[in-house]
Amino acid sequence: MINIGDLLTLGRKSAELQVNTILVETYWRIGYRIVEFEQKGHDKSEYGSDLITRLSKDLKLKYGKGFSKSNIYLMRLFYIKYEKFQTVSGKLGWAKYCELLAIDDDLARSFYEKQCINENWSVRELKRQINSSLFERVALSKDKKGVLKLAEKGSIVEKPKDIIKDHYVFEFLNLPERDRYSEKDLENQLVEKLGHFLLELGKGFAFIGRQYRITLNNTHYYVDLVFYHRILKCFVLIDLKRGKVDHQDIGQMNLYLNYFKNEENTEGDSEPVGIVLAAAKDEILVKYALGSISNQLFVSKYQVYLPEKELLEQELRELLAEGSA
Repeated sequence: MINIGDLLTLGRKSAELQVNTILVETYWRIGYRIVEFEQKGHDKSEYGSDLITRLSKDLKLKYGKGFSKSNIYLMRLFYIKYEKFQTVSGKLGWAKYCELLAIDDDLARSFYEKQCINENWSVRELKRQINSSLFERVALSKDKKGVLKLAEKGSIVEKPKDIIKDHYVFEFLNLPERDRYSEKDLENQLVEKLGHFLLELGKGFAFIGRQYRITLNNTHYYVDLVFYHRILKCFVLIDLKRGKVDHQDIGQMNLYLNYFKNEENTEGDSEPVGIVLAAAKDEILVKYALGSISNQLFVSKYQVYLPEKELLEQELRELLAEGSA
């Protein structure tokens, strides 16, 4: 039986959700009024127009805070970007929509909206994923059809490749790009900031342990990080490499996967997934090193600073252009 404390918590959450839903609808209706009646359907009025200034001044005098020029502008933009209110999610509050409205690209905005709902991101988590160019990093590993599906539904985990990114970003570690640090230092920092690391890995990861020992013929081997993926129902092994990945790193991960498949998997577990995370990789070497491996083994790069968003956007535009050629 549910206790009184839980009832109060559920009630408060329900009330907060209802207030947020009403607030979002109210702001959408204000935006609708501005565009369709005050601007007579012309949505290209300048941000600093007399209309926005006058509305902000009048509303602040009558209703107090919350009606700055920038907020009025966002309400107007909210209607322009979501002209049909049925496309607005009742699961997202105004603060999250403010972050989404700052995204110019419709595909990217749709992805972040769906992903925010799917993974229940906080405003802070949503900001972090936008700043780290998550959409571009995930989309670049897909074809045009896959990019459009990603924007429409968010990231859906159905197979091992769906949990893999070509680039991982560890800017939350605050490690300078040229700083000298070892693989052990990197591992320590990732475990210390595990919440951030799990957010970067994506939905479904549960941490099992670090330096997971494997013993073969009295020789000990250690997997840097071991996770279990709740959706795919499999172990995910991660090995960190400070420099460029080589064929020996791939062979070592293949050994770990074979061990887990035969010694650690229990009934109901799917085949384990291995990720070699390196600061750099030679695409041709990786291609040939993985050529005869039947295990689910992937090689990705990581960086300790935010990616160049403009470069990623350009690469994505080229991918979409190729797909339509």
